[in-house]
Amino acid sequence: MPKYLHTMIRVADVDKTKALFELLGLKEVKRFDSEQGRFTLVYLAAPGDEDAQVELTYNWPAEDGTPAEIYGEGRNFGHIAYQVENIYDTCQTLMDAGITINRPPRDGHMAFIRTPDNISIELLQDGRLEPAEPWASMPNTGHW
Repeated sequence: MPKYLHTMIRVADVDKTKALFELLGLKEVKRFDSEQGRFTLVYLAAPGDEDAQVELTYNWPAEDGTPAEIYGEGRNFGHIAYQVENIYDTCQTLMDAGITINRPPRDGHMAFIRTPDNISIELLQDGRLEPAEPWASMPNTGHW
């Protein structure tokens, strides 16, 4: 059975957005900065309901100072995420039902699909599985 993890939104200003969610009573539960990927992830949740999180994703300006993309309505919403027991079995079930795996679980950990309305859903393996075929060499399809 999948477990709801988080909803991701892209933000232009982490501090301002975080302050708004704090006014609603949410607290920061986790933060991750990626120098290599040039992004920051901040996870917020209501006290006592830490399993239902909102992920703020901030994409840093380019190294030359060029600002990150400004996301308009629609692109600022990122995805819904679910944890699954076996990402390979889940993706195979979805494929068998005619669902496109936009980002296959090449790493044994993460995959993306889209709803009929093009809302991205991230699937995350509970733990990690070893990379396996056909997933390890399967290319992306469309965008996610």
